[in-house]
Parts: sequence; C-alpha cells; structure tokens
Amino acid sequence: MQSHARGHLVYAAAGVLTVHTERGTSIVPANRVAWTPAGFTHHHRAHGDTDMRIVFLAPSLARLVPDHPAVFLASGLAREVLLALTGPRDHDGATPGHSRSARTRLHRVLVDELRDAHEQPLHLPEPQDDRLRAVARMLYETPADNATLAELGKTIGASTRTLSRLFRGELGMTFYEWRTQLRVHHALVLLADGHDTTRTAYACGWANPSSFIAAFTDIVGTTPGRYRAGRRTTAPASPLPTAGKSSG
Repeated sequence: MQSHARGHLVYAAAGVLTVHTERGTSIVPANRVAWTPAGFTHHHRAHGDTDMRIVFLAPSLARLVPDHPAVFLASGLAREVLLALTGPRDHDGATPGHSRSARTRLHRVLVDELRDAHEQPLHLPEPQDDRLRAVARMLYETPADNATLAELGKTIGASTRTLSRLFRGELGMTFYEWRTQLRVHHALVLLADGHDTTRTAYACGWANPSSFIAAFTDIVGTTPGRYRAGRRTTAPASPLPTAGKSSG
C-alpha cells in the first residue's frame, strides 16, 4: 500500500490492472485509464503480462479531473500521449525524451482528452457497513454464487429490505448491478489469463455465454471475443512482462 502527494493516472498498454483504494477497486483493461487522486492509499495489481504506465499530474491539472477514483476510456490521442510520456527513453527520469515545456504541453493535452471522456462503470465501490462487507466477502470468494439477496441476508442475519437500502444508499447501485460489475471484473482477469468466453461465463456465474456477452458488452463496451482480440493487437510492439514505467 502506498500514497502519493500528487494524483496519478495508470494505463495498461498491455494486460489488465486493478487499482485498489479505500473507496473500492478499479479495473483497468485495454484502452482504459484509472485516476487516483492525491492522498489516496492504494496498491496496483497486474494480471497477465502487463505493461503498466504511470503519469503523475501537477495539482493545477489534477483540479480539472474528478476528486475521486475513476476510470476513463482512453482516446487514440490520449493513448499516444501516455506512451510518449512514459516511453523507454525516459521512464527512469534520467534521460528525458522531451523538454520540460513539451512535457507540460503533453500533460495538458492528456487532461483535456480525459475531461471530454466519460467515466467508465469499472470502479467497484467498497462497502463500509459490516453487513454489506459480509455479503461482498462471500461474493468475492465465489463470484459464481447465484444466491439471491434474501438468501445471502439469511446467512448474515439481515433482511432483504435492509440490504437493498444499504446497497442503494451506500454504494449507489442495486445488489444486482453491484454483483454484475463484480463478475465482469472477475471475467476481465480470467480473460487476461487466457480463458475463453464460455469457460469465463460459467466461472463467473452466468447461465449461458450469451447472457455473459450481453452483460460484459454493456459494461466494457465490446464483446469478450473482440476484447481478447483487441488486447493482442493494441499492445506496443515489445510489451514488457509486468513492467512499470512512470512519468512525473
């Protein structure tokens, strides 16, 4: 776990990343960028061969993006700026590939692109109430569990009405929406590990692949098959296994 005085953006040029903060977990598949504001305690985890790029933002630019953890779809321009700022020539900070003024301009372009992008539904909020934490813990351990909210409530000693109210009031979504998002997070990790669509669908609790494809597409914006193909074609020419590169 770590915390930084400046907010930072994390981009997976290859592979899949998860960013964990006290607010919840953001999953960062291909062509997405996760934002973590300054001061948030967090840690990153890579799934599969991952080329991780990190860009820190000055406070003057950080004020232009949300004050909470978020995930954005990276435009083509944003992706190229991220790669330019964290290229192999300057990832160690010793031999910058751009002048200070050029890097400042690139940072501004990147923030402008993110301000025009919509937040993606890829941040899974972390419950704070003990009853919700108990439900979440069970579903994290067995995402394929199809128990109803009433059945889960009996296990932990809480009514369906109470749990429904807590999900909406604390997490801003229904139980069904939260569990679906959790399952899609798990599916992205399995796909990154090389599992096919059918196996992933059943491992995450869907009754059939078509239902999984519909839910996955609704959240990620593309089908599991196209997502897997895109991961193979959008990565840099020489991705580094579980590598991390940063830019200030």
